[in-house]
Amino acid sequence: MRNFKKKIVTDEAMRPVAVLIDYQDWQEIEKLLTAFQSSEVKENVDLSKYAGIMKLSIDPLEYQRQIRDEWQ
Repeated sequence: MRNFKKKIVTDEAMRPVAVLIDYQDWQEIEKLLTAFQSSEVKENVDLSKYAGIMKLSIDPLEYQRQIRDEWQ
């Protein structure tokens, strides 16, 4: 993680209420957020193309019940 210079603004009770950062740091943060959001969109995969590909020998709910019964 990058170190950004920041100043924490507090109220009369010394509770943090805001953060001041340099404008250049803010631009860098916006660039990082944009890159993260665009990579997040690419990770969404359409799984419908895999529907029906697996041939199951047992009903999935029955399999789940069997596995959970093993825990007890």
